[in-house]
Amino acid sequence: MLDLGRTFLQSVERSPNALALVDGDVQLTYTQWHRMILNVADGLRELGLQRGDRMLVVLQNRWEMATLHWAGQFAGIVIVPLNWRAKPEEVDYCVTDAGAKAIVYEPVSADSVAQSAAAQRVPRVGLDDAPGRTNTFDALVVERTRSGDVTDTTHATADDISLILYTSGTTGKGKGVPRRHRHERAGALAHVAQNLYRRGERTLGVMPLYHTMGVRSLLAMALVDGLFVCVRRWNAKLALECISKHALTCLYLVPTLYHDLLADSAFASTDTSSVRKLGFAGAPMNDGLLKRLSAAFEPELFVNHYGSSEVYTFSIDQDATKKPGSAGRAGINTRLRVVKLDALSPDEIAEVGEEGQIIVDLLGDEAFEGYWNRPDANAKSLRDGWYFTGDTGYFDADGDLYVTGRVDDMIISGGENISPVDIESVLSLHPAVDEVAVAGIKDERWGQRVVAFIKRREYVDSDSLDAWCRQSDLVNFKRPRDYVFVDDIPKSPVGKILRRKLQAGEYTPDSQAQAAQPTETTKE
Repeated sequence: MLDLGRTFLQSVERSPNALALVDGDVQLTYTQWHRMILNVADGLRELGLQRGDRMLVVLQNRWEMATLHWAGQFAGIVIVPLNWRAKPEEVDYCVTDAGAKAIVYEPVSADSVAQSAAAQRVPRVGLDDAPGRTNTFDALVVERTRSGDVTDTTHATADDISLILYTSGTTGKGKGVPRRHRHERAGALAHVAQNLYRRGERTLGVMPLYHTMGVRSLLAMALVDGLFVCVRRWNAKLALECISKHALTCLYLVPTLYHDLLADSAFASTDTSSVRKLGFAGAPMNDGLLKRLSAAFEPELFVNHYGSSEVYTFSIDQDATKKPGSAGRAGINTRLRVVKLDALSPDEIAEVGEEGQIIVDLLGDEAFEGYWNRPDANAKSLRDGWYFTGDTGYFDADGDLYVTGRVDDMIISGGENISPVDIESVLSLHPAVDEVAVAGIKDERWGQRVVAFIKRREYVDSDSLDAWCRQSDLVNFKRPRDYVFVDDIPKSPVGKILRRKLQAGEYTPDSQAQAAQPTETTKE
């Protein structure tokens, strides 16, 4: 199998003059970008990095970040991307845990790097005159004289590690997920196939390159000689400008960012007709947003992608609006099962319609082989050749998968297992609801009570929402017992709802009105 450096060379050879990368005024063809990537790869070697060494990168989605990622693939250097908002202790942990031999950062992340003792012991490449640097990025980019065939400039094999992604664990330290070149290439190929990408697609490079969705977009564009347009920090208005200016053809975002696009005042006046393919992942998309996006873009393809850092694709549904909430069926490189919630073996399979834990075959081409330095995590999640995802879901009678949440998010109220996602889907369809999140709050009688946190589009009260739920097909014991109106739903940097913050009271109440409680609390 080809390594990722040779994969990039395919596009250079096929489409040397095609536009490959845009970041503001920076515009590079495949030939120009390739030359720069080789310069940076040489510069990293001059810095003392060798094949197999790890390099921590704490940057926003800028052209330098994308270039470093590809330079690592050519040089055989393992990229360890980290959230640019990372705190000093997170930088310190990742430098130490990954055994990083260098770190690249910018002014926005300089304070965290400066306060990390571990970061001070390795070469520090700073962008934009970032304080505390021992080297500059400009020194990496400088043109170097090289001889020989360009194919000789790749120093990795398909079995080498491409990158280590650190999961944003809800508790404790993040877990490092090492992924080989062949895992990454297989995931990118599947992404191209499952999203029906053609040669020359153009996408918005806004999903962070420390997250599997951002990396997948970057690699997929190279596979199809496409264009990656960097957006350093999410801004809906800027994203809309990029879509129009560069005639972007496909979007791959988390639901939150789609919500922001539609909500921006510039959406109605922006030409988005070039966008023909929508894809989303990272979190479920509620029924209301699905309908609004479908009407706004009228896409020829609308893909719900369900996966993780560990195994890029679990399942896909290429017609997300046909069966709202369905995550479809196993991806091209994947086998899936749903086992009983308390299953210890992959053979304890749940019945059709029975909610259980979703597990994935580790023999799939996209699957990782185990966590970095975490035998405890391996023991918990890897069993008999299957990855136990920690996600809950079920298969319907047609064989389609429905993801209902996390094992840890399951609400247990009066002895009943209740998934937040079902309730969120119903409430999202109310015209006054902008966003909704449901969580279980401790209750002396029920153990947990179902509470819906609502961000309103227009005024609505709890009685109206309760009546909406009663008129739906939501069974009574799942109906929220409280409604709390908030200014915003707390989310992670990639758009996942942070239910633990809602449960801990870490939110700002909506100033329009105080929540009122429905009077009936009888279980049926």
